[in-house]
Amino acid sequence: MTDTITHTPTPTWHWQQDSFRRFSVAPMLDWTDRHCRTFHRLMSKEAVLYTEMITTGAIIHGKGDYLHFNQHEQPVALQLGGSNPEELAYCAKLAAERGYAEINLNVGCPSDRVQNGRFGACLMAQPELVAEGIAAMKAVTDIPVTVKTRIGIDEQDSYEFLLALIDANHKIGCDDFIIHARKAWLQGLSPKENREIPPLDYPRVYQLKKDYPHLHISINGGIKTLAECQHHLEHVDGVMIGREAYSNPYLLAQVDAELYGLPGCTLTRHQVAEQMLDYIDDEMRQGARFWHVARHMLGLFQGMPGARGYRRHLSENGHKSEATAQTLVQALGFVS
Repeated sequence: MTDTITHTPTPTWHWQQDSFRRFSVAPMLDWTDRHCRTFHRLMSKEAVLYTEMITTGAIIHGKGDYLHFNQHEQPVALQLGGSNPEELAYCAKLAAERGYAEINLNVGCPSDRVQNGRFGACLMAQPELVAEGIAAMKAVTDIPVTVKTRIGIDEQDSYEFLLALIDANHKIGCDDFIIHARKAWLQGLSPKENREIPPLDYPRVYQLKKDYPHLHISINGGIKTLAECQHHLEHVDGVMIGREAYSNPYLLAQVDAELYGLPGCTLTRHQVAEQMLDYIDDEMRQGARFWHVARHMLGLFQGMPGARGYRRHLSENGHKSEATAQTLVQALGFVS
């Protein structure tokens, strides 16, 4: 397998060791693209930002550059979908050379598409195959290689079932796991339902940290506030927030101060939006449409007076071919 992507290698990102991945924004398909990550980075310097899941097939055979990201987004982690160790290693090597801060293997997505490709949550039933893939990636890169998983699948939801996956991967040197504290139903529930219907079991994740204190354990699922994050951090090493960080993104503005004890974001909501104007202009000059960027900003004023008018103006006008950064300026008039 030969490298068909040309690039200039960039330095590997190094986190502060005493606050390693304390807070992260979850990989969300069709949502956490580079435009979303640029927007989120304005509000938190420390949060680890994940790509949406990118399959090994897309990277190897796709026509586009699926690994592209901008250095101002760092620290950025690549989430891979795949199960073939050779292909995973090939993609991991490319990602490390690009400068990604981490490579994460998806062992949690329950959609039909990933099941048909034999990756995602169905891999929980094949812990040795997961370990082979992790070992192959670790052999070709020095950056962290991590696993994101559910706590079980279908009727296989015992604590021992989860431990089989943890043990198999820990044996080959993987010491970093992100646990979505729900099991997944591979049949009968949609991906959206799988994010809401299976009950959360935070104590199981806490128990995992107690039993494996030397591992870095992050918790994910149903977390909506930084106060909840603080509570979870009394039991585990890191917290990952998904939908709430997308629908209410300004909560990221308090992450650095409240969870890292560092200077927090000083930008107001308006200033965050204004900082995006030049980025929108630059991206549009390169062929992007206004809505490609602005759709990620709909929740910026959630809970604030005028937020409905702001969202409505963007939603009704952002899709139009003539929409520009000025469309965002007009929307901001509703919340001034």
